Amino acid sequence: MAFVPQTKIPATYIRGGTSKGVFFNLLDLPKRCQVPGEARDNMLLRVIGSPDPYGKQTDGMGGATSSTSKTVILSKSTQDQHDVDYLFGQVAIDKAFVDWSGNCGNLTAAVGSFAIMSGIVPQSRIPENGVCTVRIWQKNIAKTIIAQVPITNGQVQETGDFELDGVTFPAAEVPVEFIEPVDPSEAMFPTGNLVDKLQVPAVGQFKAMTLNATMISAGIPTIFLNAEELGYTGTELQEAINGDEAALARFETIRAVGAIKMGLINDVSEAVARQHTPKVAFVSAAQDYTTSSNKSVSTKDIDLHVRALSMGKLHHAMMGTAAVAIGTAAAIPGTLVNLAAGGGERESVVFGHPSGTLKVGAQAVNTDGNWTVKKAIMSRSARVLMEGWVRIPEDSF
Repeated sequence: MAFVPQTKIPATYIRGGTSKGVFFNLLDLPKRCQVPGEARDNMLLRVIGSPDPYGKQTDGMGGATSSTSKTVILSKSTQDQHDVDYLFGQVAIDKAFVDWSGNCGNLTAAVGSFAIMSGIVPQSRIPENGVCTVRIWQKNIAKTIIAQVPITNGQVQETGDFELDGVTFPAAEVPVEFIEPVDPSEAMFPTGNLVDKLQVPAVGQFKAMTLNATMISAGIPTIFLNAEELGYTGTELQEAINGDEAALARFETIRAVGAIKMGLINDVSEAVARQHTPKVAFVSAAQDYTTSSNKSVSTKDIDLHVRALSMGKLHHAMMGTAAVAIGTAAAIPGTLVNLAAGGGERESVVFGHPSGTLKVGAQAVNTDGNWTVKKAIMSRSARVLMEGWVRIPEDSF
């Protein structure tokens, strides 16, 4: 019997925000994987350990959740006034599928660090001590992101006292700015409405219903719903949703129907090939609750609650790109997010999620009835967990 040898590919395993993924320098990939296509997708699937019918990704680097089934490919930027091109691939767990349709805001916090460490950012732009401003071109969505990476003695500072709910240990703070998350020439609200009526067909035990929905394209296309209309309080933790297969099926139907209304797909059957976007989230007014780590959060400490689903499951904290959508929608009077936060004009909100709280800000401007956003801002952290090589069978790609 002939045995296929394994090939070694340089890689770095990094936590960024409340996610973690395998990072690659484009030039370190096998030649046929340096361009988009089947070979690259197959390589990333094998690295992460998908598709896995057991749902564990035991034979790969994935952690069997949407937050840990992620890959990043970086290269020197081809764009003027940018340092690094950032390409994100969300790897499905139980399907042979890599979704390239959106960004990962959490891993964005690690892009600057990796770009500095791997020599993509010119040495002349890295201070001996202070902050290195890394100009990122997000290739999936063609947007600019600015990461402020702390530098100590010429090296990326990863440790610190910044605490991020959903991450166990403190680390160095990395402020991230999403510049014009919605291009002024694009429609922030694809339907033209701040709130739409979403017609959802019957799904299993759930009858057909009409839901209020704010559908926005900022950070990542997101469908916001009212928790109460879905029969929730808005303070639910993961087990309350992810253990309910009927509820998950209803959320997927809502996502598909909303994707059509947003112009992202033409038929509900196409939603399965676009799992990363749009996201579905539900909101409610601020109220006392207990987080997944048993920490008590008081109503006075937050403006609203938001729960979001990613890749078919309730997220354990909050996706960074969805946080951009939350901050943007909160800044625009009349959206469901804004109303849940108490309405009116605001430049930032603190929202509760299953793991704790997060503050996100956005600068929204109304010009002749059209809303635009200059930037959305939040702080994350990042830390290298392991570096070296990943190994996969040579016939994997």
